[in-house]
Amino acid sequence: MDVETSPAHWEHFDHGADIGVRGIAPTLAGAFEQAAVAMTAAMVDPQTVEAKERIELQCQAPDPELLLVDWLNALVYEMATRKMLFVRFAVNIEGEQLRASAWGEPVDVHRHEPAVEVKGATYTALRVHQDDAGHWIAETVIDV
Repeated sequence: MDVETSPAHWEHFDHGADIGVRGIAPTLAGAFEQAAVAMTAAMVDPQTVEAKERIELQCQAPDPELLLVDWLNALVYEMATRKMLFVRFAVNIEGEQLRASAWGEPVDVHRHEPAVEVKGATYTALRVHQDDAGHWIAETVIDV
């Protein structure tokens, strides 16, 4: 499957008591978007979350790995302080700067049935790279 026709997607990977999240896409920004969806999917079924409200985020880090951790932790902060879940993301990365929009809705415990609470993204198994087919892969372990 070539990079132009391969759909972006996310995955979880096993890591002891915590959960690995992986975003895969043709672009670096797309991989970051998919890693964020994977983080949401660790908590709830993303299909139950509606993209009703938009928030803006930005962060900065000296390399893609640290930028991934900062991005996911910015989302964790917004989820905790706004009591929201996010399911759709539009990320723009220019150098060390990430600007993004995230769409979601307030948590409804009965409808969303959260399984875990994400405490934050970690540096464990942190890796951002391109595979041999040119797909970007952004992965790390989240503390739950």
